[in-house]
Amino acid sequence: MIFGAQSAANFFGFGPDITKTKVASQRLIGLLGTDIREEPASDTKPSDTPLLKGHVQLKNVHFSYPGRSAAVLDDLSLNIPAGSFVALVGHSGCGKSTVISLASRLYHPTSGSITVDGIDLENLDAHALRTQLSVVAQEPVLFSGTIRENLCMGLPLNEEVSEERIAKACQDANIESLISSLPEGYNTALGNKGVQLSGGQRQRIAIARTLLRNPKILLLDEATSALDSESEHLVQEALDRAAEGRTTISVAHRLSTIQRADKIFVLEAGKLVESGTHFELLQKKGRYSQFVKEQDLGSKSP
Repeated sequence: MIFGAQSAANFFGFGPDITKTKVASQRLIGLLGTDIREEPASDTKPSDTPLLKGHVQLKNVHFSYPGRSAAVLDDLSLNIPAGSFVALVGHSGCGKSTVISLASRLYHPTSGSITVDGIDLENLDAHALRTQLSVVAQEPVLFSGTIRENLCMGLPLNEEVSEERIAKACQDANIESLISSLPEGYNTALGNKGVQLSGGQRQRIAIARTLLRNPKILLLDEATSALDSESEHLVQEALDRAAEGRTTISVAHRLSTIQRADKIFVLEAGKLVESGTHFELLQKKGRYSQFVKEQDLGSKSP
């Protein structure tokens, strides 16, 4: 009886997990039966989408997340010329990351419009748009597999990538020397979520992957905020190279990473309150100047 009771206790201890597994499997089956490509119809097909230059405009954009009544963006208008490097700064919750989500068409504006080269995003094929756009987030997404497999993620299935092209992307991302020092080189297994690498190394792998895709628009969502100072320096050098020749929109809390931006937009409660270069905003002695004083950057040159 004692042994039977112990076995029963061990079995019923898994009761909550069995229930969760059943619910999770039902949700998974429901997702598999959903058309994941279902979205508002666009006027263009992937083959019809032109090669973008990267001129991004937000015109009187209002946005609230589904199921929430609070407005995240309130009549926001931004003009980002092709090939420019702009930064979005402000306190948490002011709408910076929301702009990134809207620009990558993860959400649609409640009202207003977002255009690229004068074409409304809703009139562009989503897949074709994202082939010309890349996002480097605070925590990069790496998969269980080799370094080469992770670098080639997101490229067209039939596209052949030469070793020289991969090596050049890794050199520009400040990660090639590390990969070369590994016994298996590009065939090194990263483990689940890239657990074999440090945070800075994972971030540079993600940047190399971005450079391989050669996007016209680069979105940086606090790409260095979770790194130590040494890793931040290496990653920032890689980001500076990645930003060359393409439209770059950077969200940053560390203002030292965006002092060289062509224009800095200061957001507050979903509205644009200031815009200009680093030194232009310092002279205004407004909200941005307060941020700089808080981070003690006033005496640093660009």
